[in-house]
Amino acid sequence: MSKSNRLQKLVLKASEENSDEIDVVDFPGGPKAFEICAKFCYGMTVTLNAYNVVAARCAAEYLEMTEDVDRGNLIFKIEVFINSSILLSWKDSIIVLQTTKSLLPWSENLKIVGRCIDSIASKTSVDPANVTWSYTYNRKLSAPEIIVKGGMKYQEKIESVPKDWWVEDICELEIFLYKRVMTAVKSKGRMDGAIIGEALKTYAVRWLPDSVDALISDVHSWRNKLLVETIVCLLPSDKGVSCSCSFLLKLLKVAILVGVDDSAREDLMNRISLKLDEASVKDLLIPARSPQTTIYDVGMVHSIVNQCMINEKCSKDLDLGKNDVGCTDFVLGHGSLLSVGKVIDGYLKEIARDPNLSLASFIDLARSIPEFGRPVHDGLYKAIDMYLKEHLSLTKAERKELCSLMDVKKLTMDASMHAAQNDRLPLRVVVQVLFFEQVRASAGVQSLNNNPRDASRSTTNTEEEWEKTATEDCNSIKKQMNQTKIKEGEFPKNGKFLKKDSR
Repeated sequence: MSKSNRLQKLVLKASEENSDEIDVVDFPGGPKAFEICAKFCYGMTVTLNAYNVVAARCAAEYLEMTEDVDRGNLIFKIEVFINSSILLSWKDSIIVLQTTKSLLPWSENLKIVGRCIDSIASKTSVDPANVTWSYTYNRKLSAPEIIVKGGMKYQEKIESVPKDWWVEDICELEIFLYKRVMTAVKSKGRMDGAIIGEALKTYAVRWLPDSVDALISDVHSWRNKLLVETIVCLLPSDKGVSCSCSFLLKLLKVAILVGVDDSAREDLMNRISLKLDEASVKDLLIPARSPQTTIYDVGMVHSIVNQCMINEKCSKDLDLGKNDVGCTDFVLGHGSLLSVGKVIDGYLKEIARDPNLSLASFIDLARSIPEFGRPVHDGLYKAIDMYLKEHLSLTKAERKELCSLMDVKKLTMDASMHAAQNDRLPLRVVVQVLFFEQVRASAGVQSLNNNPRDASRSTTNTEEEWEKTATEDCNSIKKQMNQTKIKEGEFPKNGKFLKKDSR
């Protein structure tokens, strides 16, 4: 009673009511915390550490063990310990922050939560070269090794500290506290976005289950949904530049499974569109959800590609506005679009295997890549060939429309030779392939330009004429191609042609 103002009031009240008992309601920290306070009152040794200091502090506050009641009281002693020891320690700050969850709202009102968060955030911003405390990856930072060989002392081997040294330790925090710590880290403005992205990725790997069943289970679905939405909310403000496209796409897949809000999903899609050139075909294979009948969500990928093209157009307009010049070599200035075109062609080949994929969906996605993003049509040809192989019921008109996506002049030699012998292609396409391959092999481009009627003949004939002469043309042109092929023996060892006028 000499050290607790609250006990004095409770005893006085019990005496007035002639009661022999004092009822302490909702005591923070429970019996163990009360025992610490009681031992302190009777002058017994009390051992405080990171695991019990919050409970002891909340209990002392409940009992009103202030300086007004007795000098050097428990609240004062604990506050000195927190400020001089706990908050100066990296790991103790994290441990104490973890223990505050079970002591809310006391720990929040006493500002223990806020002080621990500020301490952790401040330490993450320290120059790695000045980190002297232990952490997950390395526990001997304060003792650099001295290399001694043959009695000679060499330069000290100081172990380097990675910039993301703090990432793994704070992964042990539950989502609400983790969000507050990361918000504090970002607010200080001294942390590189790439490291923040790495921290979020590490946290997602730590807490999100691997199996789909565990993700959508009733027991943890709400937690997983909250976790994904929080990670999306904490992503760096550079619109995903600091996070890998692979991580963003995996996060999007999980977001769809757990049913995150539309705003979070759209945010992820926008970020992915800015880094689509880094994506892989496997990452883009996003499973479709009911009521979709396809295997993969083609519509979502189409939306991402469209947003990517909008971003590219805005970037181009911005560049043109700055330079005030035309853009004759657009591909050279925007090489990332070549990568986008390549990965989408690979994606088209994968989804072409789906029997439920409509022709319209395939064509729309293929056309979303601009002409300058697809200088070579080999990948597109493989995708078209796969679609024809898996959809044998296509009509003649549908096959013609599908193949119109492809420009046979942009096929390589290998792809042209494959197409020339492909029975699934319409005869018109096969003849065009053989014709342009003949032109390329015989180096007759100039003569072709001088005789436009010959060049136009392949496109002005009627459908009936094509059907009548297609087989004869194929056989004739194949024979000519075999005659014009350059044999291996015609090349000298130095790699130069024997004739000056040969191509």
